[in-house]
Amino acid sequence: MVPNEGLQYVGIVQLLLHFGWKWVGLITTDDQAGEHFLRALEPMLSEHEICSAFTERAATKIHRDSAADIMENFYTNSSAFLESKSNAIIVHGETACIIWLATAIWLRSLTDLGYAEGSSGGKVWITTAQIDFTFTSAQTSWDIEIFHGALSFTIHSNELTGFQTFLQTVKPPWTHRDGFFKNFWEEVFGCSFPNSRRPADNNELCTGEEKLENLPATFFEMKMIGHSYSIYNIVYAMANALHLMDMKNRKTRERRNMEPWQLHLFLCGKSFNNSAGDEIVFNSYGELASGFDITNLVTFPNNSYARSKIGRLDPLGPPRKELTIYEDRIAWHKGLNHVPPVSICNDHCKPGYSRKKKEGEKFCCYDCAPCPDGKISNQEDMESCVACPEDHYPSSSQDQCIPKTPDFLSLAEPLGILLTCLAIFFLLITALVLGIFIEHQKTPIVKANNRDLTYVLLALLLLCFTCSFLFIGQPSKLTCLFQQTMFGIIFSAAVSCILAKTVTVVAAFMASKPGNLFRKWMGRRMAYSIIISCSLVQVGLCALWLSTSPPFPDLDMVSSTENIIVKCNEGSVAMFYCVLGYMGFLATVSFMVAFLARKLPDTFNEAKFITFSMLIFCSVWLSFVPSYLSTKGKGMVAMEIFSILASSAGLLSCIFFPKCYIIIFRPELNSREQLVRRKAL
Repeated sequence: MVPNEGLQYVGIVQLLLHFGWKWVGLITTDDQAGEHFLRALEPMLSEHEICSAFTERAATKIHRDSAADIMENFYTNSSAFLESKSNAIIVHGETACIIWLATAIWLRSLTDLGYAEGSSGGKVWITTAQIDFTFTSAQTSWDIEIFHGALSFTIHSNELTGFQTFLQTVKPPWTHRDGFFKNFWEEVFGCSFPNSRRPADNNELCTGEEKLENLPATFFEMKMIGHSYSIYNIVYAMANALHLMDMKNRKTRERRNMEPWQLHLFLCGKSFNNSAGDEIVFNSYGELASGFDITNLVTFPNNSYARSKIGRLDPLGPPRKELTIYEDRIAWHKGLNHVPPVSICNDHCKPGYSRKKKEGEKFCCYDCAPCPDGKISNQEDMESCVACPEDHYPSSSQDQCIPKTPDFLSLAEPLGILLTCLAIFFLLITALVLGIFIEHQKTPIVKANNRDLTYVLLALLLLCFTCSFLFIGQPSKLTCLFQQTMFGIIFSAAVSCILAKTVTVVAAFMASKPGNLFRKWMGRRMAYSIIISCSLVQVGLCALWLSTSPPFPDLDMVSSTENIIVKCNEGSVAMFYCVLGYMGFLATVSFMVAFLARKLPDTFNEAKFITFSMLIFCSVWLSFVPSYLSTKGKGMVAMEIFSILASSAGLLSCIFFPKCYIIIFRPELNSREQLVRRKAL
């Protein structure tokens, strides 16, 4: 007539998990029932990562020769649960187990004043359905308050009509002998009947007018408790079984004696309603198909208590959700520092830390280790830290992953604005120089060393400054295709043009000698052939690059911790360095030719200016290579833009600024007579 005990173990585990109690104490009786309880519950606790802080076996039958031995036994046993860090203690057994527990706490308080009270106040007692909080007459002075807030699994009960009236009017039997009732009456009221073998200590006689309702609940509960309700239902169950048996006999017209065990057949799979209105259902095994009530013990100053229903354990509930708890109905003990209390072996590992096993300790006891670099833990008590996704990075406290921000050289940031302004500035300067040369195109200084090559070089320098804009802003598929290829082609064409101008200077000097073959090759055809042939090689390299492994937009999530580097992947690194290497080869050849021709007699000594310009050009791009390899993200892009602007500005300033100076500030030197006079010198 009681629910399956295995369901109660499931409820205990779910109750512990509901409140997060992972470090619990176990108190049970030192007998076979206690051993069965431990064997059944402890594996379930381990399965749900709950550890037992201690296991105490209450000796309900103590045989000692002296009171000192008894007191020592209680004092020693009470140390386990009073000094433990566990704030949740499961108590299994019967009423004798609660008496043992209360005795242990009471004796401890006598020898260590104030200790036991304060310690037990921080505990939550979880009791099984077999336990009643009932004391004996010898324990009338004991304080039931230590169990205030206890959570109990109790057999479901209901109030019966007329039950309270019966208890209020019940009298001790005077007319017949009822040893149990008389003994009970003398025990709870502390009196004795005439001719009783148990005289009261105060010589008070029982009058029979004593009221059960005046007794504290520790001696007698006025409400229908689960055990009494089960006995009540037994009567109904037996009556129902006898009725069914009688009906069967009537149908078969048989009259035979039935053995008591045969009544079990009439209970399996049957149900009936009792007078309280509850449906009593038996399963196919004859077990009561019912659950447990979860009650909260509320004590009062007069050493009485009441039970408040705060939940239900329903065997028909969803798996792992059989337990229902209403926390707002729970009255916790006043001595608790935290509501609901915490019962763990050590403090929780905060986010940013993970568990680290303590050697020689149970798995519920652990140290907290900080997460290693690059990993986080965003929950309490994580077994191990986890790495963030590629597009996230750990916060400084390593308790969350923060999305990485895209990183590229934007036109809206100061560096992008500065480089854009520089490019526009040099574009305007180049356009101004080109305008000056077009305005003074008929003057000797402009006509010298091939005027058309000068225009072509200035136009190419305009394109050089313009191509720097391809590197500013978020890379796209189109800009990635044109960034390096346009840069390589335009700069190769510009260097080829400078090489053609240098060769023109050398050819002009050689052609001035009588009978020299260079006179046949002088002119535009030679200069343009140098520019076109040298540029076509670079165009071929770029075409091969685009056809095999072209550049493409890419995301670099590794190089930077907090940013996603949005860049143009070169595709084929080998082709990139081939393009850059060919441009360097042309620059080196132009520098060597200009260096060898720097002392040739010339009115404006253009070979010397070209030598200086190519020296700057080669220096810039030689320093670019290691800088390019050592920087990432927008720093690398800014370095390339700076190299483009610096090298182009070097060519513009060294080749054209001296001529502009003469055109604007020394026009007297820009005449044919001056040219002839200087050549004669």
